[in-house]
Amino acid sequence: MKLRNLVAALLWTGLVWTPSFAAAAIRTAAGESETSEPAAQPDPVEGVEIETEDPASADRIGRSPDQLPAPVRKTWQALIDAARSGDINALKPLIDAQPQPPTFAFGDIEDPIAHLKSLSGDPEGREVLAILLEVLEIGFVRVDAGTDEEMYLWPYFADVPLERLTPEQVVEMFTILTAGDYQDMLSYGAYIFFRVGISPDGTWHFFVAGD
Repeated sequence: MKLRNLVAALLWTGLVWTPSFAAAAIRTAAGESETSEPAAQPDPVEGVEIETEDPASADRIGRSPDQLPAPVRKTWQALIDAARSGDINALKPLIDAQPQPPTFAFGDIEDPIAHLKSLSGDPEGREVLAILLEVLEIGFVRVDAGTDEEMYLWPYFADVPLERLTPEQVVEMFTILTAGDYQDMLSYGAYIFFRVGISPDGTWHFFVAGD
């Protein structure tokens, strides 16, 4: 399956998308400098914990849509509905509704839907929809809280050191990855498969793993 083999390809090429790349992309879209000083982190607020001693702590991981701000929850639900539809073209209205097109790859792409179909193991793009659905149904974390790059990130283990995951969390990771993929990522030192980012105002910023 094309997408399930993507991890090895990303490791081989070195083209990976990390939260730091995501933050840079948001700054660039806003016309800000890469060297801008980050804003100070605020105290924890109601909802998902911002920081804890253990990055894999269950207290840090959001599980319920009720923990999301209303605009984020609305976008999350729209993506869930599009993925469940079985029609990848259902993503197009969501893509078009964003202030800037969401990131799907490192380089420029002319047609996001065609690009996603090209990644899928089936011509209709349903495998990529399944990946999107699986990622969005896993817990999330709030990252870069209080800054211009604040984001709700799925899956949560995209922002957790893999060696800190609990056995239960590793099993959850295996719903979207193989054991071989997991070992490859441990060797690399980071989760590099697909992740979704939505900012607090509900803007969908990315669904990306690599080019």
